[in-house]
Parts: sequence; structure tokens; C-alpha cells
Amino acid sequence: MELKQSESHGVDHVDITLEPRLDAPEGSPLPWYKQHELRKLYFMMVFLFLGSTTLGYDGSLLNGLQTMQSWQSYFDHPTGSRLGIFGAMPGFGGLFVLLFAPYIADGLGRKTGTAIGCVLVVAGALLQAFPKEGAGRDAMYLIGRFIMGAGSNISNGTCPLLITEVAHPQHRGKVTTLYNTLWYLGSIIAAWTCFGTLTQQHGDIQWRLPTGLQCMMPGIQLLAVWFLPESPRWLISKGKEEQAKRVLIKYHGNGDETDAFAHWEFAEISSTLKLEKEAAANSGWMELVRTPGNRKRCALIIATAIFSQCSGNGLVSYYLSVILNTIGIKDSITQSYINGGLTIWSWLVSLTAAFFVDRIGRRVLFLFAGIGMLLSFSVWTACSAVYAQTESSSAGIAVVAMIFVFYGVAGAAWPGLTVSYTVEILPYNIRAKGLTLCFCFTALSGVFNQWVNPLGIEQLEWRFYFVYIAILVIEVLVIYFFFVETRGPTLEEIAVLFDGKDSAAGVARHEAQAQTEKVEKRESA
Repeated sequence: MELKQSESHGVDHVDITLEPRLDAPEGSPLPWYKQHELRKLYFMMVFLFLGSTTLGYDGSLLNGLQTMQSWQSYFDHPTGSRLGIFGAMPGFGGLFVLLFAPYIADGLGRKTGTAIGCVLVVAGALLQAFPKEGAGRDAMYLIGRFIMGAGSNISNGTCPLLITEVAHPQHRGKVTTLYNTLWYLGSIIAAWTCFGTLTQQHGDIQWRLPTGLQCMMPGIQLLAVWFLPESPRWLISKGKEEQAKRVLIKYHGNGDETDAFAHWEFAEISSTLKLEKEAAANSGWMELVRTPGNRKRCALIIATAIFSQCSGNGLVSYYLSVILNTIGIKDSITQSYINGGLTIWSWLVSLTAAFFVDRIGRRVLFLFAGIGMLLSFSVWTACSAVYAQTESSSAGIAVVAMIFVFYGVAGAAWPGLTVSYTVEILPYNIRAKGLTLCFCFTALSGVFNQWVNPLGIEQLEWRFYFVYIAILVIEVLVIYFFFVETRGPTLEEIAVLFDGKDSAAGVARHEAQAQTEKVEKRESA
């Protein structure tokens, strides 16, 4: 691992490249499609991606439902704070379980945690699809959204951990970043399902069918998760070293018992976890802020979580129909077309960016997204102001165009890097808790988005957008001056960027080298 630090701009910019070396014998690039076991592993990982897809489905579902007169009539045309609480309730559910989620992930395992989350999402979706008519209608609907939010946060607190911890180090960046890009796939499915039922169905089935389909993806995930390997890092932490070694040899060594890299990786993970456990004994949640390195991690995680939700994207995710109404686009079919097209466009951009994340780097993508969002959102605001004063159809069309540009540049980093960057910068002993911290601030920011946005648009109209312009300015500055590049090293080696060469990973690397040399000597003998 080559570290190059520059003091320019007040940033400790770190350029990291993987090179063949004695202490980490990964050697030349490893095409996953040429390795039978890696092909099998990554195929099974697709089912873990459904956790993000489920979140995206809900994120676009409320948009689609608001275009349906049957849903509006059933719930007596919710607006303002009532519509806001409909959107915010999954965030409250997520906040409720955040204190328990890391203990589920660390105590019961990544697979079991995923299964528990899926069960809750299915239960919540059914309550939303069939709320009791009469006085208890809103309460039952809100309880369903609360339970679904709780389940989503549990499964999304375990799926990225399992993906990151079981992926081969050479593919970790792409695979982990792909996870959150599947949010857009769920959004696409929801948008076009709502469009289909809007044009082909009548009555309550219009909104009950897409609402009930929230069960589909967690149901599939619940059945498939048991066929995946458990995280080798979790297995080692529970004293199941032989099981962990078998997982690493099978998937990272392609089943070769003498594979040097699999043995080196096992030795490094084992040594690092042992040292982290000794250093963090009985520290609990306070370990998140015990060291300067961990405090810096937490600051970056909180910033990432807030920026992922409060950059203006929440306006479109949940209240696109409200925005379109303010620029004169009130036809429900037209709104559905725009919503559906926007979701497809966003997914294509984020998917493309995920495949370049290791070549371009995380920090560059964050900066590109931040600057692009600031510029496009500023033009969006200006065009909205022109429409408010003149009702010019050209200004309205320009707003729609800027929404597409905004979501295009946003997709380069958000939401793909939100989770992957978080789990990369965290050492194992606080990874589950750190990811929980990320989801906590994501949920809090989401509650702000979903509750405050409809009120802000209703009261201030286009003037409300200046709040997000200010946030975007702060976002660009924070990314430029404080975000650390993480492309290249293994999860254990990233600790050196925050804790220095005396970190657990630094010590463990020497032990891993000794273990590798033993394996090589046995091979030569």
C-alpha cells in the first residue's frame, strides 16, 4: 500500500494503490467472472441488494400514490403536516430500532439480522395495504409504515455489512457501492407499478396493489439469505475460526486450500480483530468517540448521512407531485411519466458511477455530485421563481429539465456511496454501531425532509429552495476539506488512514506477513 500525503488546501489527501507485495499476496487483478466460487458468491449477493431495493420502492411509492385519486379519496386528501407524517413515519420506525440494530447484527449475525428485518417489512407492508376503514384508518396505516421503517433499518444495517465483509478486497468498492444504487431499482419498480395500476385499474386496487407489492422483495430475500455464507469477520469474532477460514478459502481462494492470499487475509483479519477487541474491551458506544481517529470517522459518517438526505433530493423522492403542481404540471398521467423516467435515469447514472468508483475515487465522485447539485439546484430555483411570477410554460419545462440534471449528478455519489463509504472507514469492532449512527442521522434527516418539505413548499413555494442551496454550499466545502479517499486498501488497512501506522491493522499486517511466509514455506517444501 502506497501512501502519499499532501498538505495542500489543508487536506490530508491520501493516494492509495494496490500493488503486489510480500505482506499482501493478492498479486495481479482478479477477474471475478473467471473464478467459479466468486461467480457463485456475487450471484447470491444479488439477493442482499434487495434490501436497498425495498427502501427505494417505498421512497417512490408515496410519490406514485399521491397521483391516484382513489388513494387521495380513501385518506381524505392529506396535505401539510398530515401528509408529512405519512412520509416521515418510516423514519420514526427506523429511529426506534437503531439502538437495537447493532446488537442484532453483532450478536445474532448478519444473516439472521437480515431475516428479522425482512419479516418486519412484510408485516408493515400488509398493514399499509389493508388499513381498517373508519376511525382507525390513519392509525393502522401509520403503524404499518412505522413497522416497515423499523424492519428496513434492521435489514439495511446488516446487508451492507455482509456484502462488505464477504466480498473480495479487489471488488469491495464496486460491490458495496452497487448496493445502494439498487435503491433506484426499487424506485423504478414502484413508479411504473403505480403508473400501471393508475391507467389500468379502478377503485382501491389502484393503490392497494402497489402497496402490497412491498412484500415481494423482502419475501424473496428472506428465503434466499440462508444460502449465503456468513461474514468471516463475524465468525472469527465469535470464535468460529475454522468456519471463517473455509469461507475465505472457498470464495477468495477459489477452493484452493494452499491459496496464499486466503491464508494471509485470514491471518490479518484474525490479528486485527484480536487487537481491536483488546483495545476496545467494555467500551460499548463510547468507542465511537474514544480516539481521534474514531471521532473523525463519526464526523464524516454524520456528514455523509445528512448530505445524502438534505441536499434537495428528498424534495423529489417524496413530493415530486407537489413540486410539479407548483409549476403547472397537474395531470396525474404526466406526473407519473416524469416520476418513472426520473427513476430510470437516476439508476443508470448511479449504476455507471459504481463501476468507476475504484478508478475515479470516492472523494472525486462526492465533489462532482456536490458541485453539480449546487449548480443545477440554483438554476432550478431561478426557473421556479420565473414561473411563479409569469406562469411561463418554458420556465416550467426548464424546472423539469433541471430536476433531471440534478438527479443525474446526484446519482454519481448518492445514494451509492452513502453506505459503502461508511462501512469502509469503520474498523470491525465499531462497524455495526457506526453504520447505525449513519442510519440514525439518515432517519433524522429523512424525518426533516418528509415532514418539513410539504409545509415549506406550501408556505414558501420556490423560496423554500434557498434552504437547500445553503446546505449544498456547506456540503461542497466539507467534502473538499475533510473527506478522505479510501480506494485501494483492504478494510483492515483503511484504519491506517485514520489511526496511523500504530493502528491494529498496522500491527496485524506484520503478523499476517509472518503467517503468509509460513504458508509459502510449506508450499515450497
